[in-house]
Amino acid sequence: MRRDLFTREHEEFRDLVRTFVAREVTPNLERWEEHGAADRAVWLRAGEHGLLGLDVDPEYGGAGVADYRYHAVLGEEFARAGAHAPALSLHNEICGLYLRAHTTPEQRLRWLPGFCSGELVTAVAISEPDAGSDLRRIRTRAVRDGDRYVLSGQKTFVSNGATADLVLVVARTGERSSDAGVFAVEPTRVGVTRGRTLDKIGMRALDTVELFLSDVEVPVENLLGREDRAFAYLIRTLRQERVMLAVSALATAERLFEETLAYCGKREVFGRPIGRHQYNRFLLAELRTALTVARAFTDRCVAEHDAGRLTSEEAAMAKWWNTELCQRVVDRCVQLHGGYGVMREFPVARAFVDTRVQTIYGGTTEIMKELIGQSLL
Repeated sequence: MRRDLFTREHEEFRDLVRTFVAREVTPNLERWEEHGAADRAVWLRAGEHGLLGLDVDPEYGGAGVADYRYHAVLGEEFARAGAHAPALSLHNEICGLYLRAHTTPEQRLRWLPGFCSGELVTAVAISEPDAGSDLRRIRTRAVRDGDRYVLSGQKTFVSNGATADLVLVVARTGERSSDAGVFAVEPTRVGVTRGRTLDKIGMRALDTVELFLSDVEVPVENLLGREDRAFAYLIRTLRQERVMLAVSALATAERLFEETLAYCGKREVFGRPIGRHQYNRFLLAELRTALTVARAFTDRCVAEHDAGRLTSEEAAMAKWWNTELCQRVVDRCVQLHGGYGVMREFPVARAFVDTRVQTIYGGTTEIMKELIGQSLL
């Protein structure tokens, strides 16, 4: 079906992103995976190409475009290239949302120019060893002491964590379960220790670390918004994050399906292409149908989110459905490739481990279903 979500301007932007990925990302991705992080220079080049701060006011160096569909294009093209680093969408859509919506003019002037140029890479630190999906179990604390806060605690699964110049840390600020704030913490501050780069099975070029905070003094000027509103801010941010993950998961699944379809047309078994065997034809038909249905719903979700009408439950639906579908597609595509499906030179083999985390981060499939279920009764 013809997609009617994007305009000519969006497709021109897609060409720019596709060219950037082909020149700056794809040739380096294998080396980045061995190193455990993308080169810092690629962030600067992303800034030069206008891929950072898409919705940030031009006063601070951004493009000033509020249209969410540009974010969707960026996410799709990185996903279709199998490029999970550098994590521009995390920087733009998650950290960027905090820095645009919950900052003072002074804070925006301090952080956003570097954010848009690539000189200031951002990360967000929410999860803890004992607090993943259940965010109210967060133990990291921020205690007010005059004109500063003192932060102590431990964070884990911090993506961009080894590269970041500014980490947005969620910490408890009071005794109520809802009392929590978001603090901008420079990793160079005394008491901040970045732990080891976590040894993940996939997405190895995306630097993911632990973060330790030991009596870290942060000025009051580094608090984003109100000190008791972090969970309210998270609701809006998580909605956008789940749309982002749904977009990427579906684009990944579509790419791998197309590659597998081509493979099934040329790889012969028992005297004919494997795609000509009835069971495989039926399987390919099932996957194509599922992807086509998911595409219609996902494009609608992007349009609704852009219009400010998408609900948290609808974002959860898109997130769990597309990430689970992506896993199913990848698993079946590995099977259709036979022995070659587990060879790393084949994209489907790398995707088998890179996509596994999709049903976990941003809220597990089980949490997504719980959110949807609670809204029904």
